[in-house]
Amino acid sequence: MRNLFGVSGRVAGCGLVVALGMMSVVVRAQTAEARVQALSAQFWEWRSTEQPFTDDDIPRLDRAAGFTQQWSAGAVAGYERKIAEFEQEWRGLETKNAPVAAQVDWRLLGSAIARVHWELEVNPVWRRNPMFYVDQGLGGVYTLMLPPAPFSAERQANVVLRLESVPRLLEEGRANLTEMRQPFAVVAMEEMDGIEGHMAAFRAGVHASAGFSAEELRRFDRAEEAATKAVVAYREWLRPQVAGLKKETAIGRDAYVYFLRNVALLPYTPEQILATGRAEWARAVTFEALQAAANQSLPETPRYPTLAAQVDEADRQEAAIRQYLPQHGLLSNPPEVTHYHSRPMPDYVAALSFLGVTDDLTSPARLEQDSVSYKSPPDRVTDFFSVITAHDTRPLTIHEGVPGHAFQLAWSWHNADPVRRHYYDSESNEGIGFYAEEMMLVGGLFEGEPRTKESIYRMMRLRALRVEVDVRLALGEFTLDQAAAYLEKTVPMDRGTAKGEAAMFASTPGQAITYQIGKSDLLRLLADARVKQGPGFKLQTFDDAVWKNGNVPFALDRWEMLGDASEVPAAPRSFAWGR
Repeated sequence: MRNLFGVSGRVAGCGLVVALGMMSVVVRAQTAEARVQALSAQFWEWRSTEQPFTDDDIPRLDRAAGFTQQWSAGAVAGYERKIAEFEQEWRGLETKNAPVAAQVDWRLLGSAIARVHWELEVNPVWRRNPMFYVDQGLGGVYTLMLPPAPFSAERQANVVLRLESVPRLLEEGRANLTEMRQPFAVVAMEEMDGIEGHMAAFRAGVHASAGFSAEELRRFDRAEEAATKAVVAYREWLRPQVAGLKKETAIGRDAYVYFLRNVALLPYTPEQILATGRAEWARAVTFEALQAAANQSLPETPRYPTLAAQVDEADRQEAAIRQYLPQHGLLSNPPEVTHYHSRPMPDYVAALSFLGVTDDLTSPARLEQDSVSYKSPPDRVTDFFSVITAHDTRPLTIHEGVPGHAFQLAWSWHNADPVRRHYYDSESNEGIGFYAEEMMLVGGLFEGEPRTKESIYRMMRLRALRVEVDVRLALGEFTLDQAAAYLEKTVPMDRGTAKGEAAMFASTPGQAITYQIGKSDLLRLLADARVKQGPGFKLQTFDDAVWKNGNVPFALDRWEMLGDASEVPAAPRSFAWGR
């Protein structure tokens, strides 16, 4: 398989060449480990042809050249048949007496299979949220625009191909949206209100700086015009329906618990998760108040004077943080992990930035490339996180870049075990990113800039509040508007960011808890490992193991690292919803 960047894609390290539908490979494998590896390779090959695009950067996948999303009734029926086959094969694997590592891999694959059931059956946003189809069309284009130029001939062709798929996907959406919810439709309408301007800016940006050939530009222009017309027509199709749609977005307790147990592999009840979030919110508020009192005589940290100054400082700090980690016994700095750079945002990215995070964290097929985070001029930003970054690049660099997501993902993609190179649930990824912030705070990185410590505590407060918003939205105790108002007032944060967060959390239950619950689980794991290992405990060794296995849920980490499987939920008889 060739991916969209012209790199040969293959599953390395499992010793088996596999293709879709080759279930006989699993039968021929002799050991439990090999059987799990073979089925995992088949699953992830298929998943790259089915996984929906989202606005999150962590789950992004390499896709084959020529890929476009398919959400017709026939395509969905095919997905349902295929995931049932994968689950049957997965349940037929005998790993009970296999080494713990193989059993962990088996549960990881089960989590991935359960997530597909979650997306298709339990939380079917493809039936409920009209923005889903904009994401499958324009969102797919956006992901291709994020890696830095130059644009190869193949990437240019695939941008055009995905643009050409937008009208078809929106037609598939009209047929599928049989359970539309009013709050999702309202948000979708708001997102599409300025689509004509967004697409005009996108077109101008591609013409000005993407380096498309003359032939591809002609195809691009035709595809962009058709896509814009299709999105406008889709928006107008929605408009008269909004008032009569159902208002409920809550998935309910049973569905939420399904996600916790089967996808996230979390042992908690919603009430236990709420209690953790509230305790951590109180802690963050208290520490922020203490820090603010200590800082009361200090001036505010000024914004960077220019975007160029911000970008230069971000790169300097990224390199300094990489050196700081091993020097202070926190984490290794493996040479195979590439860098995380800040860069001015291209116009063609800015135009579509409402569709997702403005970064490119590379992928398993682009391990030699550096990750990139695109920035807007610091004097123009108003949203919560960009304002923090406009004063000091380090808080977001730590979470999104080094030693957070970009660093962790790149290290995980070098894992000798191919099963562990994939995304399963954000609890581990976001938990590590959130832990990294406090690790660097306690580790002394911000001693020269006490005002930045307040920013860290504000971010902690937001992550704790996300827990309450996530759970209460899922259980029907918050409407989307109530959740946005709560975030706006209590963090506090700007209205736009609050509305965006509430909309995302309402349509992706279980995601917003991952920061706080993941960090809390990681802290408990660290504490228990330190007690168990006694004088032999080394923080850097522990953190290295967590980062390298950074896609593994912490209940499975606990089993493998401490021999404690008590927090791993039992696998149900079936992942199919309602059985």
